[in-house]
Amino acid sequence: MKLDTKEFESKMKKSIGIYEENLSTIRVGRASPAVLSHITVDYYGTATAINQMAEIRVADARTIAITPWDASTVKSIEKAILASDLGITPTSDGKVIRLVFPQLTEERRKEVKKQIQKMGEDAKIALRNVRREANDKCKELKKAGTMTEDEQKQSEKAVQDLTDKYIKEIDAITAKKDKEVMEI
Repeated sequence: MKLDTKEFESKMKKSIGIYEENLSTIRVGRASPAVLSHITVDYYGTATAINQMAEIRVADARTIAITPWDASTVKSIEKAILASDLGITPTSDGKVIRLVFPQLTEERRKEVKKQIQKMGEDAKIALRNVRREANDKCKELKKAGTMTEDEQKQSEKAVQDLTDKYIKEIDAITAKKDKEVMEI
């Protein structure tokens, strides 16, 4: 009986999805509503995502306009943005909050690139953890006698092939994001 790798492939795909989601929150000089996805505002005692309490649109390549549905929340949204790690000071006219993304300096680009590389390494570590989990399962099945040594080797090779495939995908995603950062 060979190991069914579907469960482990699903976990690897989830790891890549999380990596891509984390990358979308990195500010690269171009306005993107995704940078606000992890910021929450205290709205009547409940932590609420900004996109659930305001319209967020990209006004131009470097500006995001946030229009709260409840005008009384403008100040609390501004405070939440200032308290976040976004590094942008919001400006407001009392109804609309604007976030102007400055041009990235060469130094900041290098910092962002390092951050992307670290996130890529973390994603690869997550994949390797899934591989280890699958290999441990193979060893358990072999020990229990439900898997032969040949089947164990075939299963471990299949898991390694999956790991290699998804590591290449992470490398491609990382390279694409690096290129995007360096071209802006």
